[in-house]
Amino acid sequence: MSDETSDRNAAAADRPAHRIVFANEKGGTGKSTTAVHVAVALAYLGARVTILDLDPRQRTSFRYMENRVRTMELRGLTLPTPACRVFTGDSVEKLLRTFARIERDCDYLIVDNPGRDDPFVRAAVENADTLVTPLNDSFVDFDLIGQVDGETFKVRKLSFFAELVWEARMRRSRATIEQQRPEMDWIVVRNRTGHVEARNRARIEKALAEMSRRVGFRVTRGLSERVIYRELFPSGLTLLDKGQLGELGTSHLVARQELRALVKMLNLPERESLAPRLELA
Repeated sequence: MSDETSDRNAAAADRPAHRIVFANEKGGTGKSTTAVHVAVALAYLGARVTILDLDPRQRTSFRYMENRVRTMELRGLTLPTPACRVFTGDSVEKLLRTFARIERDCDYLIVDNPGRDDPFVRAAVENADTLVTPLNDSFVDFDLIGQVDGETFKVRKLSFFAELVWEARMRRSRATIEQQRPEMDWIVVRNRTGHVEARNRARIEKALAEMSRRVGFRVTRGLSERVIYRELFPSGLTLLDKGQLGELGTSHLVARQELRALVKMLNLPERESLAPRLELA
């Protein structure tokens, strides 16, 4: 191994993992499904990935990875698979220590939050490098970040989650300097867009564009409403496990392209383990 390679590897080891936090305060928006697929996509790219599930009751991400490991054992497979843990601590201090301990051994730490507001969710949001907020493409979900006028559909004011993120960004500014972490990148991911009526979709797009300018988030499309996502959970497989899914239809191929596009739009910093190929096959 050359001195240059050794220096590069040492620098990578000293660099903290990039924290990707999936959070909003509503269930049923596809947080866990999106988090798991992004985690597996990064594992396919050669990254060391750990998922931390902050919902010790439902454990959706953890159960997904548990199913994946069982499928690999039954089929005699070796597939790129993120590590996964469930946080069961009782204080924010323990959560932050868990972050620090886990990220010594990974490139990306993915945090999957439950759809509620509690001190752990707030701490995870405040410590996110990339904050991902999946929303169903409806004004019911939009109400989490902004309230709109019932006649004009113009944004009237910020809602509680947007205010939470705004405050978290203010508190985080100190960590940006002291811990040499990047500024928080907030991304609103529009899931299940395929079943939204065109006029309503246009209204949501306009409201999101207005909110993004006011609050400072990026908007991208996520995962459409497809049965395949629910069908894959018991096996723990994902759309990237091509050889294990049988013959794929057109909708499945389109869904895989959606995932590729989402990972690219996250604009994650590359690690030496990924460079120069941050591109899914």
